[in-house]
Amino acid sequence: MLSIALAIAPIFLLIVTGYVLRRGGIPSMEFWNLNDRLVYFVLMPALFFVRISEADLSDPVLIPFALTLYAGFFLAVAFGIAAAWWLRRGGAVGTSVMQGAGRFNTFIALAVAEALHGLPGLQLAVLGAAVLVPVVNLTVVSAFAVMLPRPGGRVVRGAALSLATNPLILSILAAIAFNALGWAPIPVLSETLAVLGQAALPIMLLCVGANLKIRGLSADWQPMALSAIGKLLVFPLAILAAAALLRLDPLAAQVALIYGALPTGVAAYTLARQLNGDAPLMAAMITVQTALAFAVMPLWLSLAARLFGN
Repeated sequence: MLSIALAIAPIFLLIVTGYVLRRGGIPSMEFWNLNDRLVYFVLMPALFFVRISEADLSDPVLIPFALTLYAGFFLAVAFGIAAAWWLRRGGAVGTSVMQGAGRFNTFIALAVAEALHGLPGLQLAVLGAAVLVPVVNLTVVSAFAVMLPRPGGRVVRGAALSLATNPLILSILAAIAFNALGWAPIPVLSETLAVLGQAALPIMLLCVGANLKIRGLSADWQPMALSAIGKLLVFPLAILAAAALLRLDPLAAQVALIYGALPTGVAAYTLARQLNGDAPLMAAMITVQTALAFAVMPLWLSLAARLFGN
């Protein structure tokens, strides 16, 4: 377990560095706002396109790997919805509990997978994002429509349109198409995108830290605790059970568990603000879970290594 903790420590140190730099105004607040857009619209799509377009999508492990990830996600979301119903704090709080239990930080997943398992781990983690990102976004927006309905549904339609123009989803779909047609790698373009992709991981970790919000942590502890239970306990337990049932190979099982043990992603805050959820509560959940994940993730990954082998 110590070796796993030491391997992922630089990842969380980069996150802390991003937070400290933004709080110190280095280099400027405007820089961090623009950097978020650089990661979201350029670096991450480049990384996704290169890895997915050149991956072996016929690998038989991909189907059980995807099913394992879906099992973890949908059980965690179901727990979050049940917890929201039990709390009876209203739709805004309920949607934050649902997101906090089921969503995850893809950026950290990619960085941890590469740190622990090298390029094969990163490749599999990118494929995991490819099967999860569209499903997660569609599921969460649909849950918002039910839990926090709005007259006319204009906000939901706007969110659906944003999904259709999501650069990560578009890069995934383009990569799958190029892979299926056998057009990858593309001379010059693939090499250029690969260089951009190499810059993605460290920059996006700094951006994760820059987006953390320590202020507002006095939010109601009950929804925060329930979302953390869903994300850091229910999700990884479901991943372990599904991986064992489907007999995943060791690498696939451990990469799947990385997704299970992740904190909630910063995109959850953006969606909560866009769809009139409880954005301050969502920001507090993200910050608390990011801190907890550094302690919890080594425990889960150490358990996976024992159960499934190295």
